[in-house]
Amino acid sequence: MTLSFFDQFNSPFFMGIPLITLALTLPWTLYPSPTTRWLNNRPITLQNWFINRFTQQIFQPLTQTGHYWAILLTSLMIFLITLNVLGLLPYTFTPTTQLSMNLSLAVPLWLATVIIGMRNQPTSTLGHLLPEGTPTLLIPILIVIETISLIIRPLALAVRLTANLTAGHLLIQLIATATFVLTSLTPSLALLTFILLFLLTLLEIAVAMIQAYVFVLLLSLYLQENI
Repeated sequence: MTLSFFDQFNSPFFMGIPLITLALTLPWTLYPSPTTRWLNNRPITLQNWFINRFTQQIFQPLTQTGHYWAILLTSLMIFLITLNVLGLLPYTFTPTTQLSMNLSLAVPLWLATVIIGMRNQPTSTLGHLLPEGTPTLLIPILIVIETISLIIRPLALAVRLTANLTAGHLLIQLIATATFVLTSLTPSLALLTFILLFLLTLLEIAVAMIQAYVFVLLLSLYLQENI
């Protein structure tokens, strides 16, 4: 059977059970749990430092009401980073390459920010649909455009995360295949492609972290508009 480059994005099954559930639950077991000791070990100290820096950077522009989202968005950030980075390991599956999963994360959180804005400040929330000083003839058109741009926000979040990770995985597989083929033909050229593969892998690790950060950052900006 001939395999396609896109077969790596198919969710594997074992005895009729989708293994994506295992991929979603396993990352939470990799993080150390806080202890009651006065002095923490190095992993817990590093984890606490990362969480503190992230929460300060994301939630500093928000009001006190937005700080209630700190636990949710920080957990989402760590969860996405773990899934993205673990998906770069050999013989693993990356759930965040599935558009359906990314939509299931983006749509509820985006909808929650919109509902909060409509409940707390409906006038200001609806005011975003019509910029101030708009000519009378352009009012209906701009309202439609702004409404569409508001509705496609969760789709843009999900597609951005899916497209970046999918493109990175495809590039790694293409260059790895080229390296394997060139090894028996021209070892010198195979060495160059291997170096390129190593550098691309480092780049994809950075992209995996950046895309998780961008996903949460945009959600925090949507929240800032509605509180």
